[in-house]
Amino acid sequence: MQPSFRLATLLLAGLLAGCAGQAAPPAKPVTVAELASATTTASGQPIRLPSGDIRVVLSDYRIAPAAKLPVHKHPYPRYAVVQSGTLAVTNQDTGQTTTYRSGDLVVEAVDQWHSAVNAGTDEVHLLVLDEIPGSGSNTILQEQASQP
Repeated sequence: MQPSFRLATLLLAGLLAGCAGQAAPPAKPVTVAELASATTTASGQPIRLPSGDIRVVLSDYRIAPAAKLPVHKHPYPRYAVVQSGTLAVTNQDTGQTTTYRSGDLVVEAVDQWHSAVNAGTDEVHLLVLDEIPGSGSNTILQEQASQP
């Protein structure tokens, strides 16, 4: 037996012998903590799901400091969790601006024009969940909607 192989065998045997007398750590129980709950959108609309079959889409958004999202709306429910950064959303229909920070749940207004801006100095990171019938998009840009 070669010396390096013999040494590796002895080390492995020693590790196994040391582990044999130790009990496995106890399994940790499953824990669930509700982080947020909502029954209305950011503008107070009741949350209503599209009827029929839907497609659920999870997206990862990254918004650079000072970047602005154009005026747009969502015909179907959209939810986001702010992973990091500061996002200010202005609802054009209500005139209300809401600022969201890391950990916040965003329940976007449905069928109301709004825009957003990264209001901080760090990148905004969002995890966004859409519920959409069919294969279309859940975002309509105002500039596209006004074109014939």
